[in-house]
Amino acid sequence: METGFLPRGRFQGLLDALHRAGYRCFGPQVRDGAIVYAAVSASEDLPQGMRDHQSPGYYRLERTSSLRYFGWANGPQALKPLVFAPHEVLWRARRLPDGGIEFSTEPPSTDKLAVIGVRACDLAALALQDRHFLAAPQSDPHYAARRARLFVVAVHCSDPSDTCFCVSTGDGPQASAGFDLALSELDDGFLVESGTALGAGVAAALELEVVSAEARAAAARQIEAARERQHRRLPSRNLRAALFANLEHPRWEDVAGRCLACGNCTSVCPTCFCHAGIESPGLSGETSMHARAWDSCFTQGHSYINSVTVRSDTRARYRQWLTHKLGSWHEQFGRSGCVGCGRCISWCPVGIDITEEAGAVCAGAADE
Repeated sequence: METGFLPRGRFQGLLDALHRAGYRCFGPQVRDGAIVYAAVSASEDLPQGMRDHQSPGYYRLERTSSLRYFGWANGPQALKPLVFAPHEVLWRARRLPDGGIEFSTEPPSTDKLAVIGVRACDLAALALQDRHFLAAPQSDPHYAARRARLFVVAVHCSDPSDTCFCVSTGDGPQASAGFDLALSELDDGFLVESGTALGAGVAAALELEVVSAEARAAAARQIEAARERQHRRLPSRNLRAALFANLEHPRWEDVAGRCLACGNCTSVCPTCFCHAGIESPGLSGETSMHARAWDSCFTQGHSYINSVTVRSDTRARYRQWLTHKLGSWHEQFGRSGCVGCGRCISWCPVGIDITEEAGAVCAGAADE
């Protein structure tokens, strides 16, 4: 529901309203040459005037004279680390004097978190993470606790990078669901719309102005221009049949010769959820700790079973990642696991492009 217009000079009011509602605010900031989420307390903390340049294996930031806070596509970090922690202790064990063992869970943080600047592709990824971690009857309590305390302020994307292809996957550039508030940034301010009752409550505290017809038209033009700027695309939204019909395609060998199996693509991917269990016994032998940490299907240990590494080479590992992401996810979730954010292209050290590899293996696949 469209709520109103927030002049740029009053953007601090949004942060203040969220703080009053009990939220810690996270927003985009420049750290080590990249835009990442970090704690923000003032609008001056945001990356005003920053623009990103991305291409295969390339990410650079440039400062411009623009007053905009969100004139960039995305950084390496999506929402995933804020709900599915890269490393967390799940439970601890302690030997009792009588020889028994006592287990205790490790509760997650109870802080309420508001994240500002979330893009449509990352909302689509969050919905997929929800379906994996919140599915009954085995909902993950750590993920569920963080998710329940998350307030999402989306920003409709106006400046996609060269590596973006969310139009191809149907996930952007306009956020359509999954947000509490959504912003369309113009030079002089923001169109604000609420997506939930929580969002409407925060918006009500901002004393928003009436949206002019000119502002509404300018916001619509931005979205259309963002769509037209995207030139990368997957050959189809459902590549399951084409991928599994080409498991011996020579392209798998070709990409294996370029891939470093470093796992960068899985680390920056907003939907990858592979993880490993780590047992850390205490030196005394009286205590032990069980943790969960992000893992990657590009590592040897990921497919190690009973003294055998099932996927022993890079060819098999890349094929597993691509066929799962774009193929067998349809059986699990009814859609592809790719949301078109393009991070795996930009942050691959050798510039492997998922759209090129899928296009080569699935040449001729009909669009669905």
